[in-house]
This record gives sequence, C-alpha cells and structure tokens, in this order.
Amino acid sequence: MTFKSGEPLASTERLILRGFVPEDFEAYSAYRSLPVVYRYLYSDPPSAQAMRERFETGLNTRLSEDGDILRCAVVRREDDALLGQVSLKLTGKAALQAELGYIFNPAYAGNGYATEAAQAIITLGFDKFAFHRIFARLDAKNTGSIGVVERLGLRREAHLIENDRFNGAWGDEYIYAVLSREWTSRAPTQAR
Repeated sequence: MTFKSGEPLASTERLILRGFVPEDFEAYSAYRSLPVVYRYLYSDPPSAQAMRERFETGLNTRLSEDGDILRCAVVRREDDALLGQVSLKLTGKAALQAELGYIFNPAYAGNGYATEAAQAIITLGFDKFAFHRIFARLDAKNTGSIGVVERLGLRREAHLIENDRFNGAWGDEYIYAVLSREWTSRAPTQAR
C-alpha cells in the first residue's frame, strides 16, 4: 500500500495524522536537528543534506514489504502546527507485526500529543492494516516514552541489558507490545 504526500490517515479530537508535505520541512528540520531529540535514539542529528534526503524520501511512503515505514506528520487541528511524527515500520509481513515509533518537538511536550497520536496510529495499524502485534523499542532511561506506551496499556515484554552502544556507552532497551485482540477489547486511556 502506497501513501501520498499530504494524505490524511487518521485524526483525533485535537490532531490530524497525514503524510508529510514539502512545506513541513522547516518545522521538521527545526526539531529533528535538536541534540535532545536524539538523546535516546543512539545517533547524532543528521547533517543538513542527510536530513533533507530523509525528509524527501518520507514524502511518499509505502507499507508493503518488511522494512517499509509509514511516517505520519502530526499536526494540531487548531493552528496546523507540526508537532512531530509517528510511524509504523513493517517488521514482519508474514507475522503481521509492526514497530511503533514517534518523535516530537520538545516545545510541545507535556500536553499528551505523543500519547494521542500513538493511540491513533496503533488503532490505524490494527484496523486498516490488520496487524496482529505492534511493539515499541525504547531506551530504558527514556521515561517520557515509557510513560506514553504504559498510558496506552502496552505490556513490557523484555528488558534487554546493554544491547546497544553509542559513543562508547552501553544502553538498555525495553520492548513493549500489544496484540490486536487486546487493543480492540478495551478502550485505552488517552492521557493529556
């Protein structure tokens, strides 16, 4: 399945999840160039050229084969501000599994936007794409992201000890997940 630039994919009371459009680049690069955004991603901010290339690659995405990533711009309804992004990465086509991802501008932290957008894309993943399981991999020190997935009722399935290394420092990782039947059998709490 292919998605076009600007295509609306989901919405909530406060947010619209849509494909990125070229006009989003300035706001996208503003938060994607902040070192604090990369603190738990085990990488440094990309160069200006790499950021532009990554952004343009994400304008038209597909979710058909293992490794494909659906990236959605998260836009606030009231003023069309680009708050960040959420994504689903197809990790197992045969197993119907996807990985949840999200990156938000820290200027909008503390308002429940990440939780609300993550809830919307998880629902999209189960309802539209018929995934069986959606999971998130998080740095064990990333309390903000841990709060997002726990508020949504994802279960911690693993604690990987020193499984990644960046700039000479080892890091632990948590794996959280939810099955389709678990998601549809309850109404996740939406924290704001």
